[in-house]
Amino acid sequence: MYEKPAILQFGTSRFLLAHADFFVSEGLSRNEAIGTIAVVQTTSNPQSARRIAALNEGMGYPVIIRGLIDGRPTEIEHRAQGVSAAYSAQDDWPAILELGATVEVILSNTGDKGYELDAGDDSSLLAHPDALPKSFPAKLLVLLHHRWKKNPEMPLSIFPCELVSRNGDMLRSILTGLPRDWKLSDNFIQWLESVCIFANSLVDRIVSEPIEPVGAVAEPYALWAIENAEGLTLPCTHPDIVLTNDLARYERLKLHLLNLGHSFIAEQWLKGNRPKDETVLEAMQDEAIRTRLEAVWREEVLPVFAADGLGLEAEAYVVSVRERFLNPFLKHRIADIASNHEEKKLRRFAPIIARATELDLDLQQRQLNAAIG
Repeated sequence: MYEKPAILQFGTSRFLLAHADFFVSEGLSRNEAIGTIAVVQTTSNPQSARRIAALNEGMGYPVIIRGLIDGRPTEIEHRAQGVSAAYSAQDDWPAILELGATVEVILSNTGDKGYELDAGDDSSLLAHPDALPKSFPAKLLVLLHHRWKKNPEMPLSIFPCELVSRNGDMLRSILTGLPRDWKLSDNFIQWLESVCIFANSLVDRIVSEPIEPVGAVAEPYALWAIENAEGLTLPCTHPDIVLTNDLARYERLKLHLLNLGHSFIAEQWLKGNRPKDETVLEAMQDEAIRTRLEAVWREEVLPVFAADGLGLEAEAYVVSVRERFLNPFLKHRIADIASNHEEKKLRRFAPIIARATELDLDLQQRQLNAAIG
């Protein structure tokens, strides 16, 4: 039914395999997806290379959902079949360019520093299609320039899944700035700004364990909140995909309750000389850490949401977050959460402190202030 992939994905993370790719797989089973996915390995990571090889065997991969569903411990294993091709950017760049000229959707999840540019990338790349750009934005720009020359009339929807606010706007800004730096034509820039739709979205699912060589263990909870935009093509429809005109509400809840909670636990882990393989569940079972976290939510964060008119919604969300942190099935290593910790703290703690000041709230927020020093 699907002759070639309709979706091109940059990144092979276990998160995408158990989130967007899993949604597409389920959508395909109901004839509610635009087509299959071709994934692109953009690093030289040996683990990612093994994933690519396993995906190209065409057998799908396991996604095990473990957690509490309707209060009952549940474990369900699925066989995800949404990925139909897998490439290495290093080895297959010309083929990726050709596929990029025909897909309807591009997905990405390139990590915390995925939007950083590389000084070695410049317009000379456009004259040498075999040359691989170093940074993700340059890779995407070269691919889009190739598409503009080959297939300029076909609309394209781009879904960055990186965990930064307004990720679509940010990626669009980078990509529309690069052509000016590279002195590309105004016609290409106009095409980039009018034909390519960059979606702002928020992804949320704890994917705690890889299954080797490819697959993942994830919690039941999942959300992909996507901001409505005219002409946007969704990769699929799914109960966990929400189209919204108020993406900021979803972003604030996740960033300043769930993500903040994770980073607060990581702060205690880093400063407390705790076991290197400690999980979120194990930390939540430590009375001292649990008490501090609950106090941060109750005394330093929830009053800010209440002052902004989101008190009841935030309280309900904390209940769901607490249940997720206490999921007895997930081995969510704090060491994974603690990567890029200082940068994450600034994103997750500082804005809630600043908002309390803006609202003139009488909050000490001692623990959050101490964490960011």
